[in-house]
Amino acid sequence: MVTQLSIFIQNTKGTLEKVLRLFKNSQIQIITTTLADTQDFGIFRVICSDPERAFLVLKEAGITATLTQVQAVGLDNTPGQAADALEIFAAADIEISYLYSFLLKNKGILIFKTDNRQRADEIIKQHQLTTLNDCDLLKLAE
Repeated sequence: MVTQLSIFIQNTKGTLEKVLRLFKNSQIQIITTTLADTQDFGIFRVICSDPERAFLVLKEAGITATLTQVQAVGLDNTPGQAADALEIFAAADIEISYLYSFLLKNKGILIFKTDNRQRADEIIKQHQLTTLNDCDLLKLAE
């Protein structure tokens, strides 16, 4: 499992920069992010070096955030690996709520949330997929 921050930010000039400045001033290393927006606000999802401390820093600054446990799978950096992994989940009738991916040290990383985390864990183990946790991602980011 990986701890993800979901930060709710207004779609106004300088808001995202403020969040990033808080991370910088607190010496919190960002590993990956994704930003989804609506008309009035955005959800800035962050995997970082110290999510619990980041949560407290944001809270002290009056910024709404939540901590969520998501799953992470490491894949070989070859075309089609993500499609193959998602096919496994689809065949097991596991719905992916959201997903983002990136490369880290020539390894494909999928971060995702499912409708059934326990079943997803079983499928990951059954198919011998490589799971990653917070420490694994931090080591790859070094």
